[in-house]
Amino acid sequence: MILSDRKITVAYRCPDCGKWVTGIVGMFTLSADMLRLKCPCGKSEADMIYTEDKKIRLTIPCFLCPNPHYYTLSSGVFFERDIFALPCAYSGLDICYIGSEDKVREACDTSDRELMEMLGEEEYHNFSAASRAENEAFLSDPQILDIVSFVIRDLDETGEISCKCPPDEGCYSVEVTGDGIVVKCENCGAKALLPVTSTISANAFLSCEHLDLE
Repeated sequence: MILSDRKITVAYRCPDCGKWVTGIVGMFTLSADMLRLKCPCGKSEADMIYTEDKKIRLTIPCFLCPNPHYYTLSSGVFFERDIFALPCAYSGLDICYIGSEDKVREACDTSDRELMEMLGEEEYHNFSAASRAENEAFLSDPQILDIVSFVIRDLDETGEISCKCPPDEGCYSVEVTGDGIVVKCENCGAKALLPVTSTISANAFLSCEHLDLE
């Protein structure tokens, strides 16, 4: 039997130069070790790790936030979707695309047009810098939200979040409040308040195995 090395395209927008960084990722290459995709400008990089439980953990730099975002995807989603978008946890804007080369390039072009329409070409770099400063002031340690978002995505992928929706039909978001971080299902409205207000408490949340929303 000849094994097929499935390959997909990954693209992220560099926070420093604002350009899309693209690379081809193969299953055999990724399963061997951590794969790092670096921008030619040398100011940013995206990391991808294929775990023992056949998931892909990604660290993606964000052109809006001072710190990168963390995601966990099943190998099926990572390698078999024509296109899959990873959004910024703060703004909801896509910062990374994964899929076939033509679909990823199309998504990048669409994202560029949308940003130009929203901001105007001359305002793009000013917007990026201002947004990073604003988010840094909003959350004293942005890594807290990154850690919680990482865990929520992991629990969602493994079906370990319960809400009022039928199984696998929930759509979960996270929001920072003065009391902690609220995890909410956008479909049924069920939510839970996580009293996570420090990096220490956020790291403790990494051991969470199940989450009930009410």
